[in-house]
Amino acid sequence: MDLREIDLNLLVVFRQLMLERRVSRAAETLGLSQPAVSNALSRLRRLFGDELFRRTSRGMEPTPFAESLAEPVATALGLLQRAVNQRSGFAPATAERGFTIGMTDIGEIWFLPTLMDALAREAPQITISTVRNTAVNLRDATEAGQVDLALGLLPQLKAGFFQRPLFSQRYVCLMRRDHPLSRAPLTLDAYSAAEHVVVMSAGTGHGRVDALLDRQGIARRIRLRVPHFVAVGHILAASDMIATVPARFAEKIVEPFGLRVVDHPAKLPEIAIKLFWHTRQHQDPANLWLRELMLRLYTVKP
Repeated sequence: MDLREIDLNLLVVFRQLMLERRVSRAAETLGLSQPAVSNALSRLRRLFGDELFRRTSRGMEPTPFAESLAEPVATALGLLQRAVNQRSGFAPATAERGFTIGMTDIGEIWFLPTLMDALAREAPQITISTVRNTAVNLRDATEAGQVDLALGLLPQLKAGFFQRPLFSQRYVCLMRRDHPLSRAPLTLDAYSAAEHVVVMSAGTGHGRVDALLDRQGIARRIRLRVPHFVAVGHILAASDMIATVPARFAEKIVEPFGLRVVDHPAKLPEIAIKLFWHTRQHQDPANLWLRELMLRLYTVKP
């Protein structure tokens, strides 16, 4: 097939359909009508001689041929995007644009106050949106340019991504200030006997803590499981449960909720919190500026 036969706009539609799996969503994201996207899909099918997407109850499922095209098309479009933008500067003081950052609820508590304060001074017209790692396919959304950066403990972001370490942190135990276990060093026996609230933080590496505790033969009386960290302060303040949490999260909620941080009795490794971005955004001036700002704000020197 000669490349002169391919309309670049059709490949843009193809990439969006791979991400959204629904014509209506792809049309909305691209700012097109649904008939326009459907027409583009018909042209793609004729061009490649393949159905590309099959309608199912779960949306439009790509064919094996479409799957084989997905990564090369995304990479090629990313290279083109960087090429046409490479001479464009970025003036943060006057720029009017938004950035989307993938982070957990812990990340929102820890990163956002500092970031928004810095933006108010240096880039007052910049807006920030956040997405949960579980709300989108973070790898695909970042590759497609829908997510600009990702922050946290994200072992799934490897091939195709740049990363920079920000800081390491340890795990601690958190409980209400007048909890009976807060009066003396916490032992493993006391830790095991206590009632626990456990955060099942999908899409991050925090779940490895549970595996490490199990591997060390440390049992817990798990009374409550929740999907997010954001409710932990409220729960601990009103109960005798304790929680294993990252130290910087504990630092942020100790005073507001009347809690106490206690050294963890188990031997748990420190976790590395990193900044991630896709290769397609590596030379984008706006993305580079935001990366440098965040590295300046959050990097802790060893």
